[in-house]
Amino acid sequence: MAATDGPLSGQVAFITGAARGQGRAHAVRLASEGADIIAIDICKPVSDTITYPAATSEDLAETVRAVEATGRKVLAREVDVRDLAALQQVVADGVEQFGRLDIIVANAGVLSWGRMFEMSEEQWDAVIDVNLSGTWRTIRAAVPAMIEAGNGGSVVVVSSSAGLKATPGNSHYGASKHGVVALTNALALEVGEFGIRVNSIHPYSVDTPMIEPHAMMEIFGKYPTYIHSFSPMPYVAVNHDGKEGLKEFMQPTEVADVVAWLAGPGSSTISGSQIAVDRGTMKY
Repeated sequence: MAATDGPLSGQVAFITGAARGQGRAHAVRLASEGADIIAIDICKPVSDTITYPAATSEDLAETVRAVEATGRKVLAREVDVRDLAALQQVVADGVEQFGRLDIIVANAGVLSWGRMFEMSEEQWDAVIDVNLSGTWRTIRAAVPAMIEAGNGGSVVVVSSSAGLKATPGNSHYGASKHGVVALTNALALEVGEFGIRVNSIHPYSVDTPMIEPHAMMEIFGKYPTYIHSFSPMPYVAVNHDGKEGLKEFMQPTEVADVVAWLAGPGSSTISGSQIAVDRGTMKY
């Protein structure tokens, strides 16, 4: 199906953390469904306490190329979700260029590891400021434009399995992801009268640069009881028909399938919900 004929044809989506990983997958998938895209990413390190490589300007440029390959338009800018004024400016510029705003995907997030009573203030603040306060700033900058457009819309907040259960060794991350659930549920009540739906998704074990096996294993090596609080990783299995079953890590495109559904008309009755995207592993 051509992007111009998709279920999101004529709509505009604002996506944070769009340079790579899940954010890029969401941008490309929504564009393939017909939406024009406003894509932002900080494209530089957030803090020295975040030890995996940051997204780059070239990563964001690759997202632009991938969106344009679908036939849709994209406005991309290097913006920090901790900067409300910059968020408001890119939303205003996007609405001026595309004429409306219909979808928000609050995806930007960071992760680090450590026990809460040992981590530094900077380590705590970096994760809370990006994941929780950055999500609020994204909402603050973009939701008024959706209301003004008068077309209803969909807000998808990217939480985590850590937003539904305790995860020792990254309590600041869990606190931030539990926090965005509260934002999701309250916002769903506040904007329902405008025809705007708000839901959170809760992925687990997605193959992105945020997954740091060495850092994770270091924590589990020091504190082996912590591993029991994490759901077992899915595994590659062969079904009775000879096809592969569960795989070790999900791909960002699989999460984007859920985001596209929540953004589109097929989920029109869903708001204020927490959607697990984990292949059922949280039930183990």
